[in-house]
Amino acid sequence: MTTIQATVTTPKIVLDTQNNVYSFEGESYPEDVNAFFDPIMKPLKTHLKNQQDSNIQFDFFLTYFNSASTKVFFNLFSTLDEVSEFNRVTVNWKHHEEDDTAEEFGQDFKDEINNVQFNFVTI
Repeated sequence: MTTIQATVTTPKIVLDTQNNVYSFEGESYPEDVNAFFDPIMKPLKTHLKNQQDSNIQFDFFLTYFNSASTKVFFNLFSTLDEVSEFNRVTVNWKHHEEDDTAEEFGQDFKDEINNVQFNFVTI
């Protein structure tokens, strides 16, 4: 299991590739989004694409993220949709009850994927 601790500008990320459980929590507006996310996303996507008949779970609880992070997440959701052809993929999109913006972004992500179980979880 790999855990990347949150900073002021980056989320806490937990990558449990053994159990296929992943989480992104906090705020995401790194100064250089590629420098932060590429070393995480490239091996993660490779791992996901090599899964067959697996249960894969992603938990998101992002209180703020910028447009550059949004592109990274859209790309990740595209990968999740792709691997859902051969796996059972679940996304839990967590948001505070009063945070309509986070809920709307979750809806935008959900609209981009077809075969992923997408759950909205109100905190």
